[in-house]
Amino acid sequence: MKLLVATKNAGKLREISALFVNQGVEVLGLNSFPNAPDVVEDGDSFSANARKKALEIARFSNCLTLADDSGLVVPELGGAPGIFSARFAGEAATDEQNNLKLLNELKTIPPEKRQAYFCCVMALADPEGRCRTSEGRLLGHMISEFRGKHGFGYDPLFLVPEYGKTLAELPFEIKNRISHRGKALSQLLPLFKIADPLQDGL
Repeated sequence: MKLLVATKNAGKLREISALFVNQGVEVLGLNSFPNAPDVVEDGDSFSANARKKALEIARFSNCLTLADDSGLVVPELGGAPGIFSARFAGEAATDEQNNLKLLNELKTIPPEKRQAYFCCVMALADPEGRCRTSEGRLLGHMISEFRGKHGFGYDPLFLVPEYGKTLAELPFEIKNRISHRGKALSQLLPLFKIADPLQDGL
């Protein structure tokens, strides 16, 4: 079975591919489809964006497609950066720019009120327009200094209390097991044990 993951993000593709090891699934990224459309993520929720991306890419590629929309939610910032996590500091913002803006926003929030969580909604769609979604969350705490060399995005600032380390400090295997993305995908993995993962419809 072939699965197209609707991303060009190498870090995200690596994380997802690792979860399909020994599953009998060939995982491809959007780099295998250079003419794929750039889906405008204009939904008002992680779920809306994930569904739109999965359905549009599935129709274009004629492949079973997995898409996700994920981001960091800081309740004390009104839920920001939320669905704008990847472009918090602007449309072409780098991870560093997004992180620096977040640190600036956190200046007025005392450390004990910096609870946060990563949220991921996964959408699995086929060319016929059928789609399923799942959601995973990882609870944590925002810190004021960058720690760790692994991961991407806000990982260096996101402390996982159970380990006393940021996501960027944790080994890849542990991060993949506890992450919001891993939790969301684990709910969909049983579907790949049947010939038609979406046979029961929506």
